[in-house]
Amino acid sequence: MALDILDYDFMRRALLAAAMVGLAAPVVGAFIVQRSLSLIGDGLGHVALAGVAAGLLSGRSPVWTALVAAVLAAVVIELVRWRGRTSGDVVLAVVFYGGIAGGVVLISQAPSGSAANLNTYLFGAITTTSAADVRTFAVLAAVLLAAVLLLRPWFFAVSNDEEFARAVRLPALALNCLLASLTAVTVVLSMRTVGLLLISALMVVPVATAQRLCRSFTTTLLTACTVGLACSVAGVTTSFYVDTPSGGTIVLMALAAFLVAVLATAPVAMARRRRSAAPPLTPGLQELRP
Repeated sequence: MALDILDYDFMRRALLAAAMVGLAAPVVGAFIVQRSLSLIGDGLGHVALAGVAAGLLSGRSPVWTALVAAVLAAVVIELVRWRGRTSGDVVLAVVFYGGIAGGVVLISQAPSGSAANLNTYLFGAITTTSAADVRTFAVLAAVLLAAVLLLRPWFFAVSNDEEFARAVRLPALALNCLLASLTAVTVVLSMRTVGLLLISALMVVPVATAQRLCRSFTTTLLTACTVGLACSVAGVTTSFYVDTPSGGTIVLMALAAFLVAVLATAPVAMARRRRSAAPPLTPGLQELRP
């Protein structure tokens, strides 16, 4: 007889955390994909790793030290990119490797056994989510969703065409810094669920899936949130019954959804390409066209 997943307190907490992450990650992911910065989640994830290591070393809550480190790194990335002296991919690479190096050095100085705790943040260990973690994640998710709902038109403007946003006197730098900070919040929110090494996938893959199915940004955003929520809950449920890591299972669910979307829309995409590649009819033949 199958076990009832809701009979266990730790699984109820896990499902609640997964639902929050699955809903929040694509909300921010839609804007970073629009800005062609899909890998920023990886960069901030590795900085958050250094923050987690600092928390384990100092005895403080790794969630808050990771949040501080990731937000500071996000703001630095935007300030450097804004000055235009270093391209965005170079900045991300510097942050990426700096975060890894800092995390490795700090964790080497932490007490014995801290490395095992670090693995739960690297790869996710959602069943270890405590009630305090759920409350912290709920606050972070509420702040993130409220900010995006209030500022969505401005975030879209600065993500879609930054030059236009400057021309109409929007505070582009402040908006970029705030959006980068919300990305950092998403990384920290998701690290116990899918892990710091996989969080970027949950921000990007549901959005990529939605883009295959939708035309407008609003419907893409709503569809991406639906896909992220469904994959997160289904991934945690599956990992419980088949005894697999929750983070990897969630990401594989998201990739499967993307593959289904690609296969479902492939005939339509091919038909459009054929129509666009077809030579125009001559004036005489156009009259004979039914």
